[in-house]
Amino acid sequence: MIAIIDYGMGNLRSVQKALEQAGARDCRITQSILDIRSATHVVLPGVGAIAPAMEKLRSLKMIEPVKDTVKMGKPFLGICLGFQLLFEKSFEYGTTEGLGILKGTVERFSDSVKVPQMGWNQLQLRPCALWNGIKNGEYVYFCHSFYVKPADDRAIASTTQYGTDYCSAVAKDNLFAVQFHPEKSQTAGLKILENFINLK
Repeated sequence: MIAIIDYGMGNLRSVQKALEQAGARDCRITQSILDIRSATHVVLPGVGAIAPAMEKLRSLKMIEPVKDTVKMGKPFLGICLGFQLLFEKSFEYGTTEGLGILKGTVERFSDSVKVPQMGWNQLQLRPCALWNGIKNGEYVYFCHSFYVKPADDRAIASTTQYGTDYCSAVAKDNLFAVQFHPEKSQTAGLKILENFINLK
């Protein structure tokens, strides 16, 4: 079973539908800690701002189960805000502590580019299990005003150019996370989700 964590911040149904279209047989939107602990795969999606997202995770007592899920070694996928939440600190409208699963910060794009970045942009790929069948330079769909700066460059699975070359995906052991929206990225996005589903 794939558990999609519902903390009230995101287009959960579209993520569920995309996973099902990519081949997931049992894909559950849930706030149940039992579901999250018993799932084979876990997805942390999200749209919006990091401070209310962390507050919602805290109120649902989800923070430790999310961290435990990653430690357990089951495949875990963060999407958009769910990607940014994995890091230590965000400078979005002040300073907010994230989950701290990965070391690094979340920074705002410079004023030299239009914010938010909204639309299609390319991935410059590094070796990663999510990219099986995905070509370097593939276009995927983005919508965000902040980007992640991992402390460890070895975790970077792709970069994207938008005013600067920034990290658009990470991969570390069983943990994967993407800044773009695979559920809105058509054929390429479905292939990425299929690759995630097939992880053991």
